[in-house]
Amino acid sequence: MPSLHDATRGRILFGGDYNPEQWPEEVWADDVRLMKEAGVNSVTVGVFSWAAIEPRPGAREFGWMDRLLDLMADNAIGVVLATPTSSPPPWMGALHPETLPRTEDGALVNYGSRQHFCPSSPVYRRYAAALTEDLAARYADHPALTVWHINNEYCTHCWCDETAAHFRRWLTSRYTTLDALNDAWGTAFWSQRYDGWAEILPPRRAQYMRNPAQELDFKRFTSDALMECYVAERDIVARHTPHIPVTTNFMPLWSGQDAWAWAEQEDIVSVDVYPDPADPRGGQYNAMLADMTRSQARGPWMVMEQAAGTVNWRGVNHPKPEGLNRLWSLQAVARGADALCYFQWRQSRQGAEKFHSGMLGHAGEHGRTFREVKRIGAELALIAAEVSGTEVPVEVAVLHDWDAWWSSTQAGRPSSLVSYTELVQAWHRGLWESGIGTEFARPEADLSAYRMVLVPQLQLLADAAVDNLVAYVRGGGTLVCGFFTGVADVDDRIRPGGMDDRLREMFGIRTVHEWWPLDAEATVECDGFRGTLWSEELEPDGSAETVAAYRGGELDGLPAVLRKGTAWYVSTLPEPEALRGVLGRVAAGAGVRPVLEGLPAGVEAVRRGGLLFLLNHGRSPALVKLPGRYTDLLTGAGADGDVELDRYGVAVLRDASA
Repeated sequence: MPSLHDATRGRILFGGDYNPEQWPEEVWADDVRLMKEAGVNSVTVGVFSWAAIEPRPGAREFGWMDRLLDLMADNAIGVVLATPTSSPPPWMGALHPETLPRTEDGALVNYGSRQHFCPSSPVYRRYAAALTEDLAARYADHPALTVWHINNEYCTHCWCDETAAHFRRWLTSRYTTLDALNDAWGTAFWSQRYDGWAEILPPRRAQYMRNPAQELDFKRFTSDALMECYVAERDIVARHTPHIPVTTNFMPLWSGQDAWAWAEQEDIVSVDVYPDPADPRGGQYNAMLADMTRSQARGPWMVMEQAAGTVNWRGVNHPKPEGLNRLWSLQAVARGADALCYFQWRQSRQGAEKFHSGMLGHAGEHGRTFREVKRIGAELALIAAEVSGTEVPVEVAVLHDWDAWWSSTQAGRPSSLVSYTELVQAWHRGLWESGIGTEFARPEADLSAYRMVLVPQLQLLADAAVDNLVAYVRGGGTLVCGFFTGVADVDDRIRPGGMDDRLREMFGIRTVHEWWPLDAEATVECDGFRGTLWSEELEPDGSAETVAAYRGGELDGLPAVLRKGTAWYVSTLPEPEALRGVLGRVAAGAGVRPVLEGLPAGVEAVRRGGLLFLLNHGRSPALVKLPGRYTDLLTGAGADGDVELDRYGVAVLRDASA
């Protein structure tokens, strides 16, 4: 199978989405001049070009793209060629309104934006396949082609009648019989039993709360339906170019795609990453997404999109201060990215994203943004030979699962304040601030290589996942588990006792009497810290140590943190400093050490391959003590015993004594 390595060939890909159809053709030469000045070696072409290629049904206008790809090849700029199927032209919606999605209220989602297609529509799929076939046949042998990019940010949901029929086919394949479906969905509740497949609909708008098991399956189905669209186009381009790797870009922490399943269908795992420059935890968020994507890729991965400056979709769109684009870009490389791309190359003058930054912004080639882009391009060239293709060693995994995430969003749960993604970020933050390297894993994955495994929260756990955790602990692994985990089985059916009995035995819990969620600003006192968001009335079975107990209130004296051997259970969300302390204590006991001891606050250290990356997320300079002599590949300067990092500064160090 082809891979990202086949496209990088020892380089780091650097560039962005290029949309030349938005500009007069005479601008193209200037684009190439500036791309070469910035060190751009890769551009993504065609993402939103369907109407330009097929202005009317069956027409093909490839001449402009022929000239564009020839221009890129002549200037040694590789092309990530996209199938433009994420944004059908207006003629499709006008001629075939059945291709347009409908909301859960039944309202038609019209054309005039993007992603306006029903994934289940056979008409949409037929047009998309025909265009992909012709695109692949025409450019299969073009020397500029390096990667195929299918569609863009798959995110469409639909509740139409075609989707309903598709959903029923999916359910028939999953359950075979109606009895099995009725059992899995618990349809004895509220007289919801189905007597025929034709009665089943997507979870459309209802009088009151809908069946949560039905909603869970619809989320599974929607991820699979979108994947069918991706796989159909992927197979077409792979048939024409089996040597060219294929990708589609994930959106970070978006619930609509089970990225574990999707990653198995990709040659390259790519993601769009947009931390908020105004968020003081933006660097940690960027690190978390990098760790997550690297884990899905099982190695080097691709930043398909990031912003050189502002975005256009937040309530207030803050620019990136000078140096922040460079810092977050090199942070992604430190955490495994071998391709660093932007949306987009030249900032648009018209359309919905004209206020979204580009590598070449409205300020032009003399603007600060382009100056920083040029610096990044030059520095990537300095480090690429020693970085590209190398691994990021870690000893800790955070477990992450889409079924559990989907289950956690249902109506009627104990607390609507509990956010799965915020819990994942909180636990990852505790490790990141401790300087401990992390990756992510599925609950059923082989965990034997990790010294420590964290479960921020997995409300739903399949039997195989539960058995996997138990086996990991029995094998000597250290497990730290957050509250409200193992509550439901794969059908979202509550486990007897409110937690799987295998987990209760592992943690030393006799009985889970009650879950005690907390109000928004409420806290609960525990030995040495405050808990937030949640608490639990647990009765230990006598085999576990109460590491910290609740103090005061209804739970006075009951365990907040339990430990039985190498299995830890945390029944609240400690405040950030306390959670960092708990995780740091457990990590030390498991033999996990920070990448570099004694780092100043705000400084991150990451090892990749034979290099040590130091990244200062602070707005003031920082002095970092080093355990030896190093050479900074970015400056060529030596660093003996310490190195000073400027505000948002970065050093990429090679051990000079090796």
